[in-house]
Amino acid sequence: MRNIEYYKEIRQKLHSHPDVSGKESYAHDLIVSELQALSPTRIFTHVGGYGVVAYWKKISCDAKQGLTIAFRADIDALPIGHCCGHDGHTAILLRFAEYVATHDLKNNVVLVFQPEEETGKGARKIIDEGVLKELGINAIYGLHNLPGYPKGTVVVENELCPFASASSGVVYRLVGRPTHASSPEKGINPGLAVAEIIERFHDLNLLDKNNWRFRMITLICCRIGEEAFGTSAGDAEVMFTMRTFFDKNLDLLFRDADAIVDEVAARYGLRVEKEVREPFSSTWSMPWLQKRMEEYLKPFFKIERIEHPFLWSEDFGEYLHGIRGVFFGLGSGEDQPELHHPDYNFQDDIIETGSKCFELIVENAE
Repeated sequence: MRNIEYYKEIRQKLHSHPDVSGKESYAHDLIVSELQALSPTRIFTHVGGYGVVAYWKKISCDAKQGLTIAFRADIDALPIGHCCGHDGHTAILLRFAEYVATHDLKNNVVLVFQPEEETGKGARKIIDEGVLKELGINAIYGLHNLPGYPKGTVVVENELCPFASASSGVVYRLVGRPTHASSPEKGINPGLAVAEIIERFHDLNLLDKNNWRFRMITLICCRIGEEAFGTSAGDAEVMFTMRTFFDKNLDLLFRDADAIVDEVAARYGLRVEKEVREPFSSTWSMPWLQKRMEEYLKPFFKIERIEHPFLWSEDFGEYLHGIRGVFFGLGSGEDQPELHHPDYNFQDDIIETGSKCFELIVENAE
């Protein structure tokens, strides 16, 4: 197998070409080139945009045992660069690809290099392409690096709650009627309605992480009218991110929020337009499959269980609606900047660690 330095260099190449969601052309082409050198049974390119799926058939058609197991890495960057570690996740999966290509295994292997995770669209696009269904996936695994945890620690959910939270962006447009700034009473200005909505949304929060009904509403952006000092505003947009631990609770939060907006808008004579953006399901592993995975990994790695879900979201949950699977974290250092922080940088020395986790899973899964 190639020296680990080879894969650190790949990670650095990806880091220097941070393709944002939906524009991952550099990552796509680099991944395809690396995979072609490893001669998988099949390669699917441009899956769901710039996704890549590679398949190694390792068991014979008449074998009575053996599974087809998928492993996924996200490949997109943020507008501020690769500040979430997807470049590192891609390097981990490419390192693992070389292991798959050069070892006899009792299970078939599918590697999914997924675009558009940051917008919550990529997993669904991969699923809708039908490639995973065609290949007959029995289980799927994914990981995410976790600053704040000791390097090499495997972090799993506690089986009573998801690994990562459900969330969704929402835009409420309030349409009134502009008028001259000297006679605001002749128009319908949405300013007071927006202020009331923001205040009442704050009261919907339940921020106790030990409460399964946890709910968080974050104000993202607010615009009222235009920069025209002779005109009283006639329209507004206010944007929030809704966040809960469970999918059902997110639906309930939207119900309560929508009711507030509709009531306030009606009282002020405003028309409401609503747009949901970047929805994420909660990411909840299959308990018995996670337990088996822990058995494979615990002789080699420290396993730590989370007390409550991470508040960030991860679109790996979309796969788990139709395929059994496990999503886990990989500690990248206790003193590292948090994910999405401008100073964040993936720690190259956990590339080998992540690949080893996948190796142990594919060697033992049955």
